[in-house]
Amino acid sequence: MTLRHSLLLATASLIVSATVAMAQEPEVDCDNAQTQMDMNICAGRDYKTADNELNAVYKKALEAAKETDEGFKDMGEQYVGAVDALKRAQRSWIGYRDGQCELAGFEARGGSMEPLLVSSCLADLTRKRTAELKAFYEQEN
Repeated sequence: MTLRHSLLLATASLIVSATVAMAQEPEVDCDNAQTQMDMNICAGRDYKTADNELNAVYKKALEAAKETDEGFKDMGEQYVGAVDALKRAQRSWIGYRDGQCELAGFEARGGSMEPLLVSSCLADLTRKRTAELKAFYEQEN
């Protein structure tokens, strides 16, 4: 084995090790988070939970929009478009959410608290959007 092959193998090994280490999230008691790192991890988890809920609710809202479109199909194509409107609204909302939460992070830009501020904002806005989507499909039923 040449030196070049040895270096490539060592580099690949380091990359794999780093990837595995990053994939394993540390154990953190989010009810008693004390360090900034723990608080950042917990805020990230909170956002992930909120995002998973949003995705489930969005699927239900999409089904409700499809039913709405089906109900108006007989009246003509100009009355159909709930699915497209929902998709446009969601794409626009994602852009707003991401920009707004990036802005929220500027309060501690470059500091260890920035991820907490951004994740907390993402979780908050995501929960609000989830409630909006629930209201949409619950009024449809």
